[in-house]
Amino acid sequence: MLESIDRRKFLGNSAAGSAAVGLGLSAARANGSESPNEKIIVGIMGLRRGRRLASLFAEQPNVEIRYVCDVDSLRAEVCAEDISSADGKKPQAITDFRRILDDKQVDALVCAAPNHWHAPATIFGCSADKHVYVEKPCSHNPYEGELMVQAARKYNRAVQVGTQRRSSEGIRHAIAKLHEGVIGRVYLVRCWYDSTRGSIGLGKLVNVPPHIDYDLWQGPAPRRPYRDNVVHYKWHWRWHWGNGELGNNGVHSLDLARWGMNVDFPIRVTSSGGRYHFEDDQETPDTHTVCYEFEGRRSITWQGMSCNKHGSGFVTFYGDQGSLELSGNGSHTTFDRSDKKIEEVDGVSHGLTEHITNFLQAIRENKPLELNAKVLDGHKSALLCHLGNIAHRTGRALNCASENGHILNDQQAMDLWSREYDQAFEPKV
Repeated sequence: MLESIDRRKFLGNSAAGSAAVGLGLSAARANGSESPNEKIIVGIMGLRRGRRLASLFAEQPNVEIRYVCDVDSLRAEVCAEDISSADGKKPQAITDFRRILDDKQVDALVCAAPNHWHAPATIFGCSADKHVYVEKPCSHNPYEGELMVQAARKYNRAVQVGTQRRSSEGIRHAIAKLHEGVIGRVYLVRCWYDSTRGSIGLGKLVNVPPHIDYDLWQGPAPRRPYRDNVVHYKWHWRWHWGNGELGNNGVHSLDLARWGMNVDFPIRVTSSGGRYHFEDDQETPDTHTVCYEFEGRRSITWQGMSCNKHGSGFVTFYGDQGSLELSGNGSHTTFDRSDKKIEEVDGVSHGLTEHITNFLQAIRENKPLELNAKVLDGHKSALLCHLGNIAHRTGRALNCASENGHILNDQQAMDLWSREYDQAFEPKV
């Protein structure tokens, strides 16, 4: 098992077996004496973002962090020393996430590894009877997102996507107002993300550091030689592993835009932008504007800049009776049709702690439909990012099917719907 993904072992956990266990605690403990409010055992995969998640999960009552996992053994050891569950237990530092899947007592896998691992790890986790908290974007490409939805349903697992603003009280309040018609029919949403990232330079081929398992880091991605400007984090700006700023941070505002406008799949996507600031190894655009058109004369735009922090906001909704500005922590201001301010509400939380609490509660109470960021919603929002990137990479507008977002009459664009996989880690349902 630890040498390669054993498909027979994973898929031997049949859907019927998972259904018999139900949504609650792991199969090894489901028939014991523990009540639904007893301890939930968690393993964390990927310890950059996962370090923060491990700390927050550890603060939750009746939660044990059994494993902290990173292909960088030094990072795993430091995290294991820093984290302890409420009962004082220290997690084990490991480098291979498959040990989490092999432990039948583990209830939940938290995946905060790089983007190309999000969907495969989620699918492997579901098939190994684990509930999954997976960071955004939930997939590296659209095909993976569809597989994730299938896996969650087949194995009856709770899969919470890390678009945590869906758990922010202030944001939920603002979205409810939109759905109640506070600004009338919403026909346009504008989204922004701006940052000042530096250059990643021109990488050199070097030996893999002894504390990094680069083969496992690559996992489902076809093998490439190790360069000194990819691991850690800078993989975001290379198509082979990442999704650029649109997939990295754009997914947060696009998720809220889609939710507030109450739309699913676009019918047309256009993109403009490119590498305008640095000349380096980055492939994804540092200056990017994408427009999504939906049925019913509605549109969402996203503008992102990676090298200039002078931004315009986060998300603004425009309706036929006014507008609503929404920040990332739930603060929102409503204006009437003549642009007069009619209400201003302060926000207090981006929702991360509440998001984790919601995930644990859904497991304990057997209520997967009460997850705040269900995997289907995560897929729909990530798909907007993927379509924007595909439009950018092909250099032309995409026409899409309103029922599933599939690209119409453009085989070259649909070739980017999926990717090639390393055979040992190819996700299957």
